[in-house]
Amino acid sequence: MTDIEIPSTNLGPLPEVSRLGFGLAALGRPAYLNLGHGTDLEGRRSPESLEAQLHSMLEFAVGSGITYIDAARSYGRSEEFLASWSGLSRQPDLVIGSKWGYTYVGEWRTDARVHEEKDHSLEAFNRQLDETTKLLGDRLNIYQIHSATPETGVLEDHRVLEALGALRDRGVIVGLT
Repeated sequence: MTDIEIPSTNLGPLPEVSRLGFGLAALGRPAYLNLGHGTDLEGRRSPESLEAQLHSMLEFAVGSGITYIDAARSYGRSEEFLASWSGLSRQPDLVIGSKWGYTYVGEWRTDARVHEEKDHSLEAFNRQLDETTKLLGDRLNIYQIHSATPETGVLEDHRVLEALGALRDRGVIVGLT
């Protein structure tokens, strides 16, 4: 689709991955990075509309050489929309990353008082990993703590670190943002 060659890098056991990724935040929920972009969305903020737009953008991104896709539990229905994309099964070399630690609670309302809640507990990790795994299965290659800060104590929580270690031992790269 493009004449520009996107450089790639090696992340260990994973296939070569593009250094440029495609993040799903703006199309996974109706009120996030896409606010103020009314002309881009032309009022199409329904789940079905954003899902179709996300699928279209995935086709373009992958067709342009992007092989890293970034999602998160807090990006609304981004993982669900990614899982429903027919191209996912046709692209075995895509590297899929997601993040845990925030829960989207905006209920698809642009005027919600609260859109996400931060929780870096072991319980949140287990719940969100289960939700992600149900949607993405063994396609999850990278799982990161979303916005790890000293205030949350997540990097000192031995139970969370043990759970992350167990996930790493299953072949998933773990990290933080």
